[in-house]
Amino acid sequence: MRKLSVSTLVSLDGVVQDPGGFGETEDGGWAGPYFNDEAGRLALEHALASDVFLLGRETYERFKDYWTQVHEGDYAARINSMPKLVASTTLHEPLEWNARLIEGDIAGAIAELKSEDGGEILMYGSPTLMRTLAAHDLVDEYKFWVHPLVLGVGKRLFAEGFDRSSLELVDVRSLSTGVVILTYRPTRP
Repeated sequence: MRKLSVSTLVSLDGVVQDPGGFGETEDGGWAGPYFNDEAGRLALEHALASDVFLLGRETYERFKDYWTQVHEGDYAARINSMPKLVASTTLHEPLEWNARLIEGDIAGAIAELKSEDGGEILMYGSPTLMRTLAAHDLVDEYKFWVHPLVLGVGKRLFAEGFDRSSLELVDVRSLSTGVVILTYRPTRP
């Protein structure tokens, strides 16, 4: 059975919008100064443990535009070669970048995928999709890469209206840049 692991870069005040600087906001790219070899190694390890990359439409479009232009390094090779599933009601097949569309019931499709044998399902960003999957109790692990800065504005990971959830802290890793990776699992009855 597969595990769905949501990994996201987040500011101290919960902002997840445009950490990579893919053009979503004028202040995008705020995570860049904190990304060093240590962070790159950990990101690559997580990608190598996964065999499916799950994305929402906006994240897919921004990542595709960026990563199809980057071909150097093990991380770029892994991200570009991974099979991708895209949750969208507006895109149509065929998709580029080794991706296919999830059509119809997204929660049902992910529940079915999780029931199969295989590696982890890796998901970056995509807060709207994350909230949908969390509401259906499909997220097995959250990795929050908490950055030591306050942005004050932007899309938040847990927006108003998110159902109350209890999480169990299972790992804490401090990086030399001041980023702290907090790994949580949902507590289930």
